[in-house]
Amino acid sequence: MTTSALAARPAATLPVPASLPEYARAATARGEPLVVMVTLAGCAFCEVVRGHYLEPMLQRGEVVAVQLDMRDRRTPVQDWQGRPSTGYELARAWRVRVAPTLLFLDERGRELAERLEGMGVADFYGPYLEQRLAQARAQLRSRR
Repeated sequence: MTTSALAARPAATLPVPASLPEYARAATARGEPLVVMVTLAGCAFCEVVRGHYLEPMLQRGEVVAVQLDMRDRRTPVQDWQGRPSTGYELARAWRVRVAPTLLFLDERGRELAERLEGMGVADFYGPYLEQRLAQARAQLRSRR
């Protein structure tokens, strides 16, 4: 996936990645972390985070974001070692216990900022998200 393909794509919803490393490389090429939203079907808080924060940011080209359902044992996703995995397996490996959880990752799958777990107080979610993105971007810049 090229950076231009990411930028040109109109986002109706967050994509489910076929390959996490591919999305992460495209994100870091832009100086951005890959934002992985670990979600759950039917989760009202997940819908708020997706619809009010991540999708608009994705549409404006401000983030590279994908989603994985923490109960999905069928949809194949290439992991960081190039092996087939699933949202379920990845969520377990990351020790995600709450949906939504946002992870801010580099091209190797390392966390760049503290994960954002749950929804908490809706009034503060936007500032918390911006803070985590700023931390992740600063980490990426410091590694160059």
